[in-house]
Amino acid sequence: MEETCVIELVRGLDSMLDHMRADYAKWSKLGDDPNGTRARMTEEYSASLRYYMGKKYVKVTDGSSVKAFVVACEDDKKFAYGDILKPAGWKTPARNFRRGNVLDRTFDRVRWTGAL
Repeated sequence: MEETCVIELVRGLDSMLDHMRADYAKWSKLGDDPNGTRARMTEEYSASLRYYMGKKYVKVTDGSSVKAFVVACEDDKKFAYGDILKPAGWKTPARNFRRGNVLDRTFDRVRWTGAL
């Protein structure tokens, strides 16, 4: 796999995490926050988002749960490189249909809770 493909994948993953952080911030502003609890929780959530590169998939987590998987190989029989998949469990994605693509920056089915 070319280095430029990996760089684009990482940029797309960073954009997806930024989208998830913005969605969480929007959700957390739905009510009053007199003691700053929601602001602190927003900071904690934002800091907890991580992704881990694997052979076939990139796993996106918030530390305690898997939020999404992203296809990281070009020889998948069903999905394209960069496709976002919903998690079926801690180690496997749901392979029914894609929820977007990090290379296209299509995050319409991605929320702070993960891929829908």
